[in-house]
Amino acid sequence: MAAPQPLYERIEKRLRVRVDAAGDGDPFPSEQRLAREFGVARMTVRQALARLERDGRLERVPGRGTFVRAPAAVRPVGTLLSFHDQMVTAGRTPRSRLVGAGHRPATPDEAAALAPGVPAGDVTVVGITRVRLADDLPVAIERAVFPATLDALLDTDLETGSLHSAVRRLGLRPTLGSSILGARTAGDDAVALGVDPATPMLVETRNILDQHGAPLEYTVSSYVADRYALKVDFTVAS
Repeated sequence: MAAPQPLYERIEKRLRVRVDAAGDGDPFPSEQRLAREFGVARMTVRQALARLERDGRLERVPGRGTFVRAPAAVRPVGTLLSFHDQMVTAGRTPRSRLVGAGHRPATPDEAAALAPGVPAGDVTVVGITRVRLADDLPVAIERAVFPATLDALLDTDLETGSLHSAVRRLGLRPTLGSSILGARTAGDDAVALGVDPATPMLVETRNILDQHGAPLEYTVSSYVADRYALKVDFTVAS
């Protein structure tokens, strides 16, 4: 005979249904209120809430209370899929808030990626910086750069459209990419993302080549860590 399910797990299941039905940022009842509702000790409620917090679905803010958080967007590693297409596939509404766009001198890293062998001071790029949103929730700040010859990108819809779709309309196909992952805190990007400066960020530095093997894009995307995740499938070495 199977052992009965612990009480806190039963409560957690019922609370998860509420969280799934709520919107990002909605207030959630306190431990004390939930303990009264379910007729249990606060410790039991705390155990149930701990799972939801661990999963990133609830956030406790000292002095303010507990709030619902939207589930993190998940992208399989090894898949070249734009943020726009990824959110559409997940059933979420993608949007961008344009921070800045135009021609500018390349940084040394940008020059090395887009014009290898050319001194950085001789390289100009098309730079596009956007805050990426899913269902109006800021998920990332993206700093994308392209060769200066792709200045037609500046005339496209940079807030609701897909940059990769715009690139394809110009006759180029993003084909092969590589990424390096890192981490930092939000710092100066905190205001644009609506988070605390100390918020952990997942940083992806990406190089993409076109169908001819030529450098096409160099992008640094900084994701709010509890709003985005990468899924890794692997085989175990013998």
